[in-house]
Amino acid sequence: MGVVASSSSSSSSLKKYEVFLSFRGEETRRSFTNHLHTALCLKGIETFIDYELPKGDDISQSLTQAIQDSSLSVIVFSKNYASSKWCLNELIEILHCKQHQKQYVIPIFYNVDPSHVRHQRGTYEKAFEEHLKKHPDKVDKWRQALLETGKLAGWHSSNFRSLFIF
Repeated sequence: MGVVASSSSSSSSLKKYEVFLSFRGEETRRSFTNHLHTALCLKGIETFIDYELPKGDDISQSLTQAIQDSSLSVIVFSKNYASSKWCLNELIEILHCKQHQKQYVIPIFYNVDPSHVRHQRGTYEKAFEEHLKKHPDKVDKWRQALLETGKLAGWHSSNFRSLFIF
């Protein structure tokens, strides 16, 4: 297990992390999310990112704790985010913290249309066809979480692509 967190000079926060990054690893880990994490670290923002957390059926306790210990969650929605039950369960926990701990949540729509997230269209629709076969008991909660998060004000990668050319 390898967890990387940047350090921050500010100790006034009651939370362990200022930012929790939620993303589909295989799609953005070595590109957009890595650049975002690096930029946050360079600004001294205490950021949680999972690099080698063990994969399993449920969110690990350490990941759940990291979400709860964060002031803000940034969700990087990508084309295949919804195909991961790991990501969807993580999203449920983030929204729980938004509701009960007043955690801030910022969605980033990376190469995916926000309406596809909200209404499960395109690759999100295909992912849910599979989820209905394997996890029918969780589908309604996941759909509701995507709908709720997809309505939040956030950023679309097409609006700032030129800012992230390194």
